[in-house]
Amino acid sequence: MRLRLISAIVIAITPAAFASEGFNVVIPARPGIPVIINGVDASYAVVEGEYGLGKGVNNLPTVYGGRPISYAPNVGHYYPSLGQKPGYGRLEIEPPANRKLPLPPPEYHESWSAHSAPLPATQPPDVPSYPPPVILAPPMGGPPGLQNRR
Repeated sequence: MRLRLISAIVIAITPAAFASEGFNVVIPARPGIPVIINGVDASYAVVEGEYGLGKGVNNLPTVYGGRPISYAPNVGHYYPSLGQKPGYGRLEIEPPANRKLPLPPPEYHESWSAHSAPLPATQPPDVPSYPPPVILAPPMGGPPGLQNRR
């Protein structure tokens, strides 16, 4: 009985162990953003033999149904990191000599300066040198017990 139970468990577990070695269909997380694998757009394609952190081998994946992409941007700019030669010259249009010139800009002048605050050289102190003794306030009128409350 136990031998049959153990053999049934082993048979049931074996396909699950080999399931990670099959192929995968790549579906991008966001539409319009391609998944690039070794210079191939693998969006909605079949990838076989991929590797990752859980794999013990480093074999290159095979992409079936992907589109090769170019790393060079299709713009008219020069990127030295791409290793391509720039286009020769640039499109410059020289204006005619007898054209109407724009008005001259208004004059602008601004200056900065720094100076001390306009105070006397010595200020009288806020507290006199010899303050008077403590002055006691007269008691407030009213019923007893509430005389010193505010």
